[in-house]
Amino acid sequence: MQINLISDTVTRPTPAMLEAMMRAEVGDDVFGQDPTVNRLQARAAAMFGKEAALFCPSGTMTNQIAVKVHTRPLDEVVCEEGAHVYRYETGGYAFHSGAAIQPVPGRWGKLTAEQVAAAIKPQHDWLPRTRLVVLENTTNTGGGSYYTLDEVRPIRALCRRHGLRLHLDGARLFNALVETGERTEDWGACFDSISICLSKGLGAPVGSLLIGDADFIAEARRFRKVMGGGWRQAGYLAAAGLYALEHHVDRLREDNARARRIGKVLAGLPWVKEVRPVRTNIIVFDLADHLTADMLLAKLEAHGILAAPFGPQTVRFVLHLDVTEEMVDRTIVVLQGLKM
Repeated sequence: MQINLISDTVTRPTPAMLEAMMRAEVGDDVFGQDPTVNRLQARAAAMFGKEAALFCPSGTMTNQIAVKVHTRPLDEVVCEEGAHVYRYETGGYAFHSGAAIQPVPGRWGKLTAEQVAAAIKPQHDWLPRTRLVVLENTTNTGGGSYYTLDEVRPIRALCRRHGLRLHLDGARLFNALVETGERTEDWGACFDSISICLSKGLGAPVGSLLIGDADFIAEARRFRKVMGGGWRQAGYLAAAGLYALEHHVDRLREDNARARRIGKVLAGLPWVKEVRPVRTNIIVFDLADHLTADMLLAKLEAHGILAAPFGPQTVRFVLHLDVTEEMVDRTIVVLQGLKM
């Protein structure tokens, strides 16, 4: 039995999702003529109370298109220092948009309105112009912690006062919403644009959605094309996304609960220094001083468990729909039996 905890991006379509993909009605999406893509985009926009959406190959593309549309060269983006848009998108904000970035140290990957306010630059010729704030929910480097609406609304109000745009990297947003019970429409009201990923916990093989008003998405389509993201009979992939939104959101609770089970066990092991609060499906933990991440990963792999290094002495586990309760039980047995 192999247990893959590297990421929730490793999921494979379920048989029912594959069947939906094979039944998809398709056309040429570059011409806006793929009916399944159009249904997916309309469904996502309606969920968040927005006018339009754009189906793209990846969350990196949706984030980078959002930065491109919201900013101009010499503008600046404010985000938390561990944010995906800063850490893991190859400096795309500079390459695509000619924008600077202001990373701010938060707590568990989250920022407060006071921190955002302190990061806004004064208007001087020698400084970039603060234009865009990006929040991430859930937070990857923050160990799956999440914002609530009560935490986001003061940031939204601050952005309005200062004329700033607000984008949400909501790659794992639904993992948070199944815990808080908050409505997608209320989240849509807080942001100028939202990116959601279909190929993580929701289990689709490919795809993310960028959501916003009609003018924003019309401009986003142009930048998707210039980035090489125009695709043809993408309805086969969009069908997987539709299936995921209809059938795989509620089951994210299972991933979150299983992560908490493993996190509780890790917190009691003598060779684990600290486990970041396990709020959703991500577990990030630091090892005792005499251990390295590579040492632990090698021992886990010998037992058929794959995970990811998250620093020299830090490891990440991610739960997803391909990890069963039996696999969680096996993982716990292995962890409790390791001699480190």
